[in-house]
Amino acid sequence: LILRLTGKTKFSGHLLYQMTSSTTKTTTMTTPAKLYGKDLSEYDEVDVDELLAQLSPEEIKILAKEVDPDDNFLPPNQRNNYECEKEPTGPLNRKKLIEHINKQAMETPDIPELEPYVKGTVRGKKWIPPPPEEKMKEAEEQIAIDMGDEYEHALNDATQEEIIDLAAILGFHSMMNQDQYHASLLNKGQPIGLGWDGITKASAQKLFPSEPPNDTDIDESIKRVKENDHKLIELNLNNIKNISEEKFEQLFNALTQNEFLELLSLTNVGLTDKTALLLAEAIEKNKTLRILNVETNFINPPVIVKLVKSLLNGKSIEEFRASNQRSQVLGNKIEMEITELVEKNSSLLRLGLHLEFNDARHRIAAHLQRNIDRSRIIKLQEHLPRLSLTGGNGGAPNVIQTEDVEFDPDNVVIRGTQDDDDDDNDKRGSANM
Repeated sequence: LILRLTGKTKFSGHLLYQMTSSTTKTTTMTTPAKLYGKDLSEYDEVDVDELLAQLSPEEIKILAKEVDPDDNFLPPNQRNNYECEKEPTGPLNRKKLIEHINKQAMETPDIPELEPYVKGTVRGKKWIPPPPEEKMKEAEEQIAIDMGDEYEHALNDATQEEIIDLAAILGFHSMMNQDQYHASLLNKGQPIGLGWDGITKASAQKLFPSEPPNDTDIDESIKRVKENDHKLIELNLNNIKNISEEKFEQLFNALTQNEFLELLSLTNVGLTDKTALLLAEAIEKNKTLRILNVETNFINPPVIVKLVKSLLNGKSIEEFRASNQRSQVLGNKIEMEITELVEKNSSLLRLGLHLEFNDARHRIAAHLQRNIDRSRIIKLQEHLPRLSLTGGNGGAPNVIQTEDVEFDPDNVVIRGTQDDDDDDNDKRGSANM
């Protein structure tokens, strides 16, 4: 190509520069498609019949399943492989077969009716189902109970109202209406004329007065907490909606230095994540708070985890409740974090949280039960020296019953015995506000 352009057998560098600087055309070359390393044109001369003749019957069936298209004249549920091993008796012409079937259907006469149709009459016999077979019933032993003549006379002479009372006592609630049941339950006597077929009449609705609002003085309570008042042991701020964040901050800052407050209830007061974090910092520094209730607020699950984590530092809180928050479902990750934190806490005895997963509920309940048993043993060891000094009860201490674990489907609740609650009520004072 270069010799044709220049017309010379030898060319100088100047001529080569002119050639390279000129416009050049580029062409794209495509390689032909190949199948198994050969061009497709080589397969045009292959005899397909010769290849099929070399296949075995099993290989032909496999090839037919992969290559043979579906029969479009059949419904989809019937398009399966033909399994008939018989040889065809002749060639099949589907068009002629359908024409023959239609012709035969048109030429075949209908079956004559033995009895003509008359409107309003039933032709033929009515089908009657055969009687069911009698099953062998096992003979039950008849236990004869001799109730005596006194009971028989009492039942025979009983009035309808007395029988209704007896049905209520025996638990046959479906036999009576609400008025009859409540009258029997309260021992008021049955309404006159109501009977078994009586209809319950509407009664006037009983109006109960609403509970009085919480009149606790917020500023006075914060002042008493800040002054470390020894008479202030319980502080109940439930259902007070107008508490500002500044007052919450003052209360929680005063709580860090307080040494007498044992119960703090903040149910439905509008706690948010910001104020709850301040509460978590106060719990870490407080050493006397035993019961904390922050239910029905606007605390998110991560902040609840921080509140549970703050219980590890103080190790004084025995009961913590934080259910019914903004997020009803904590999630598996949050519940597992709470479970691990509770298992590290040796002082927590009661926990109120909405837990969805069984693993978290059972692990927390088992750990709280161990904490309760441990606290019982400590109380028993403290009680033994006093028994030995007084010599009461023959020198043998009374067996103290452990607390019960209730598996609530929504919350894990640990409740103590009545004796323990009485002891706590004796030790705990109340603030008159």
